[in-house]
Amino acid sequence: MITTAKKTLIVLSLLLLPMLATAQVDGYSTVDTLFAELAKINDFNWSITISYSNDEQVVGLAVPLKMTAGLNRIVADSAIYTGGRVESFSLKSFRADSAIQCVLLGMVANLGPTNNFLAPGKGRLATIFVSSLEEKAIEKLVIDTTTLSPNNSLMVIADKNQPIDSLKNLDREAVKIFPAFVVKYSK
Repeated sequence: MITTAKKTLIVLSLLLLPMLATAQVDGYSTVDTLFAELAKINDFNWSITISYSNDEQVVGLAVPLKMTAGLNRIVADSAIYTGGRVESFSLKSFRADSAIQCVLLGMVANLGPTNNFLAPGKGRLATIFVSSLEEKAIEKLVIDTTTLSPNNSLMVIADKNQPIDSLKNLDREAVKIFPAFVVKYSK
């Protein structure tokens, strides 16, 4: 007869198995992490602070998010990049889709003869503001990453010209980083 502890261990093992198959990819060193910190501003408005921790130079980021608030329809109103780590990037985009309650942040370091990049470190990239479309209170906001048309998934592009010799002149696939995603609720 199998004890309750053994049953629990087997069930936990089976539940954790998919996590191993979808492990995050970072060919440089430690896995980069994108944080989304949710904070309630008032009954109808919330903020999502997007922060990033990286250990290599980065030149592009795509952050697609799916937002839900139960039966309450919500929309991402705006995003602020001022004071964030990507403030000097050439392109900082924000595309909200209220029909599917999603938002896409896009950040590109260089669109011309500039030499911008996100240096290794950690800190805030942007802050997204979310509000209720139906003037109903948002009791709890839930977000997760998603894939938006045409093919935007959570991805980071590393600089091909890293200062470390072993990382220089990488091919196109090697510069893609798929960071871990962590949601935090502020107190």
